[in-house]
Amino acid sequence: MAKAWRLIPLLAASGRVQMAIDGWLMEQHYLGLHPPTLRFYTWSPAAISLGYHQRQWPEFWQDLYWGGKPIDLVVRPTGGRAVLHQGDLTYMVVMSGLTGSRLEVYQRICEFLIVGWRSLGLDLFYGTAGRGYIHHPSCFTTATGADLVTAEGAKLIGSAQLRRGNVILQHGSMPLVQDADLFAQVFGEELMPVKLPIHQPGEMLVQKVIEALTMAVSSCWEIQLVVQPLSTEEWQAIENFDARFAQTTKSPLPQ
Repeated sequence: MAKAWRLIPLLAASGRVQMAIDGWLMEQHYLGLHPPTLRFYTWSPAAISLGYHQRQWPEFWQDLYWGGKPIDLVVRPTGGRAVLHQGDLTYMVVMSGLTGSRLEVYQRICEFLIVGWRSLGLDLFYGTAGRGYIHHPSCFTTATGADLVTAEGAKLIGSAQLRRGNVILQHGSMPLVQDADLFAQVFGEELMPVKLPIHQPGEMLVQKVIEALTMAVSSCWEIQLVVQPLSTEEWQAIENFDARFAQTTKSPLPQ
């Protein structure tokens, strides 16, 4: 019998809320209180997420606007560089039991992304950048072996990871309809566009991608996905989880 995973339906929320959900899910799985989980989400309003160890960023990032609303500036529990979340889709996996090096685990998890996007007509490959990526302010101006790029070298998926014991939180951003001018304003560099094989409006595009990736997860990992939205009680627990760390930049995760 296939192992049961939880699939949380697509959710649009602020960066702070999304990071609190990710952290709470990892904590609950770490404590043995929650099954492995997959979810997809978008960021509303637009946001810039900083890697947990990222200590420097331009001061003007705190005064940016998009669509008439301030762009959030939030800290992820995972590492890596800054990511602009506007017109992107984020995936998140919390699971345990994988062994191997950090890169091997990244690539084991990313398998479903490769398979899913291939079913949509786009082949993806692992990046080849070395440690030089730390000199770039943006996660999407370079691609390491944990990231996925097209045959032309355009980066489609940048992923970041956190481990606590044998529990892994991995999430990653997929720019689908990102504004190139906003990206250039934020990072002072041009975003190499990805030629997507799907030509549909934003919401339909997101649903198409989610459908392909959820099917790929089930086949790659031989699991059964059980759709279960967050309950009222869980939302309260997530609020409490966030409140515990509202005044600190320390990672709100089990040590």
